[in-house]
Amino acid sequence: MFGLRSSPVVVSVVGVVVAGLVGGAPAVAGEDRVLSAIQRDLGVADPVSLLAAERVAAGVDRSVRRALGDGFGGSWFDAEARVLVVGVTEGRLADDVRAAGGVARVVARSEAELDRAKEKLDGVAGRAPDGVPGWHVDAAANVVVVKHRPGTRDAVAAWVARSGADARAVRLVESTERARPLIDVVGGNRYWTSQYGCSVGFSVVGGFITAGHCGDVGETTTQPGGRFEGSSFPVDDMAFVRTDAGNTPVGAVNDYNGGRVAVAGAEEAPVGASICRSGGTTGWHCGTIRSRNATVDYGPSIGKVYQAIETTACAEPGDSGGSAISGNQAQGVTSGGSGDCKGGAATTYFQPVPEILQRYGVTLVTSDGGPPPACGTASTGTLASQGTAVEPKSGYYEAAAGAHRACLTGPANTDFDLYLQKWNGTAWRTVASGTGPTSTEKVTYTGTAGRYRWQLRSYSGSGQYTLESAKP
Repeated sequence: MFGLRSSPVVVSVVGVVVAGLVGGAPAVAGEDRVLSAIQRDLGVADPVSLLAAERVAAGVDRSVRRALGDGFGGSWFDAEARVLVVGVTEGRLADDVRAAGGVARVVARSEAELDRAKEKLDGVAGRAPDGVPGWHVDAAANVVVVKHRPGTRDAVAAWVARSGADARAVRLVESTERARPLIDVVGGNRYWTSQYGCSVGFSVVGGFITAGHCGDVGETTTQPGGRFEGSSFPVDDMAFVRTDAGNTPVGAVNDYNGGRVAVAGAEEAPVGASICRSGGTTGWHCGTIRSRNATVDYGPSIGKVYQAIETTACAEPGDSGGSAISGNQAQGVTSGGSGDCKGGAATTYFQPVPEILQRYGVTLVTSDGGPPPACGTASTGTLASQGTAVEPKSGYYEAAAGAHRACLTGPANTDFDLYLQKWNGTAWRTVASGTGPTSTEKVTYTGTAGRYRWQLRSYSGSGQYTLESAKP
């Protein structure tokens, strides 16, 4: 970006600052579709009973950990047998495991011994050979597994020996794994180039848009990782970064108050409307739109940017490229301005989003993000402990394609679960569920036309329930 990127110092000319660059080193929402995902990804025909068994196993695990103390040799869930297997260092401890509902297996090393061996490796992690993608405790094998790429076994074995870990407790396993970070790409979040920090504007299919002065074509980014595929500055101040695999574009903006603002589109707000800006330096600040089609002069050594949105929102160096949004409509990416967020008058300019989308032929990632609709018509009934009930009481309802919604409430200190089931011609198949630890559950599911019913189950406790539900 011409003279500006040659130094990490932000250039200020005629009271106007290109908002973008921070020099220095990088600083480092349901359960509705759980059952169908388990069926799809794990090939489990009855995910409901699997989850119930896993819940029981978790209780057994807590119990045996307390009971066995230093004799505890780790535990793992056997999905085929639907039972928790518990390692014990002495055969006499097997009775305690069976009493708690688990299956005992005598092992050579306690979990504490395995953890100590892993801690030795963690202590020399900075000196691990390049061929080591990671290491972990394998409770079932009763060892610490160290992964290594083909051809690196000798170097890895020497590193393990130098760590001081008990060699008998370590197993080397060849692996071609190459891990990468998985990052949500969210508007307003910080990202880094080789020299500077800027902010994500908005997620688009394949990456995100940001300010052009943040990077030249071909320049790479980290957190999220990607590459500038398009960049223009001055005249315009826009760029498109195509992100690497493992970075997930999200249709939302960071509100820097623990939440995200959904992005529903890119309709232009009128002059005088409110506009809020999100960026990695100053977070979330709002102002009003003062004008559109503004020209801003960044000085003779940099140049002018045309057709910008002029606002009274504040911004500071490092906020460049970040999101500007009115309501839930994307407005622009942060270019530059004058003033700061410490008080007093401020002016910030934004490159309009529609122009960026058109220039690079990319599509904005959106999400509705709004509160769920009201749950619908109420029905009441009673659940016995470990019992079930069906709503509607007639047995089922016919529905068109669309969204099904339900909200379940029951007595305090009970655990009621809610399942949406669809008739497949021969049997009822669960398509969505709410299985939290209380008797308050919410389920939303979008499905095809067909015959449906709500099934309620008591995991623990009994009493009256209220189910509010709505069909498409």
